Amino acid sequence: MSETCVVGVDLGGTNVRACAYLHDGTEAGTKFMNASNAHLGADAVADAVAATIKQAMGACTHSIQAVGVAIPGHIDDAGGLVRWAPNFGQQVGDTFQVWHNVPLKSMIASRVGLPVHSGNDANLAALGEYRFGLGKNSAKCLVMITLGTGIGGGVIFSPDAVHGRATGPLMLLGGDKGGAELGHVCIDRNGPDAGPVAYGALESYCGTRALISRAQHKLRYGRKSLVADAVSGDFSLITPLILSQAADAGDEVALEVWTEMGEHLGTAMGGFINLFAPDLLTVAGQIAKAGEHILGPARRTARDVAIPTLFEDVNIVRAERVEDAGILGAAALALEALR
Repeated sequence: MSETCVVGVDLGGTNVRACAYLHDGTEAGTKFMNASNAHLGADAVADAVAATIKQAMGACTHSIQAVGVAIPGHIDDAGGLVRWAPNFGQQVGDTFQVWHNVPLKSMIASRVGLPVHSGNDANLAALGEYRFGLGKNSAKCLVMITLGTGIGGGVIFSPDAVHGRATGPLMLLGGDKGGAELGHVCIDRNGPDAGPVAYGALESYCGTRALISRAQHKLRYGRKSLVADAVSGDFSLITPLILSQAADAGDEVALEVWTEMGEHLGTAMGGFINLFAPDLLTVAGQIAKAGEHILGPARRTARDVAIPTLFEDVNIVRAERVEDAGILGAAALALEALR
């Protein structure tokens, strides 16, 4: 009998990636990436996803049995719908119409001829980290915060972290399958606006736009900084990577920016610790590459917010699978469906 093999797919607003994986998370072929056509309508996206899946299938010597797809938005896998996805849609006249109730799952399945399973990208990133990263498929509770342009989250429980009969791992979805939106949790209702999230939500303080805006504000007051030198005075060119590199070099402005952001993140982390009592709280996404510049102040602030005995039991760290947690989680979802 051939070994169980699935294709994991990470669908984003810019690109779609796909790769074949074996049951233990080992890559069974080449990883492929193409434009996702996110603003060209559902058929164009489904075509791009299917083409990328077929590339991954063609590069794998094993028989592919199912496909898992990680999608940013409110995903109802049982109903086969993308309930809402603000990064996807198409221009109709003067209005960009975002996705509502798009049957993407069946659209992909009909194109590739395989069972397709779908989930929120941050939820599945948490599942990927639980199964194939720091969670080692045995953590009692893993909470993941994904830091990027937006902020997502995922919560994975082991069976002994819930009361009642259960098999695991258990991925928290909520009653309407749209839960664990940790970036939308409000940490200050009088805080700033950040577009699609509520005033004062975690994303409005710790998303990429907020990070860069905080640095720009300091530099406009004439602060001397390696950051300003790196962008030749054009503050619109500031990126998280530039801020991280400047902090590594001891730059005062960059260190302040990361510390202030980390304190806001730690406020939310303390609340998540009180709510979920995780033994593992991980941070993923491109901003997580700042490492201890953000995690140090986050831990200190979380300690002041969390119940002391709960804080003693949690390990707050950067995720191991920062680059591929989402695609691995999609594969894990498909593998679970085959059990």
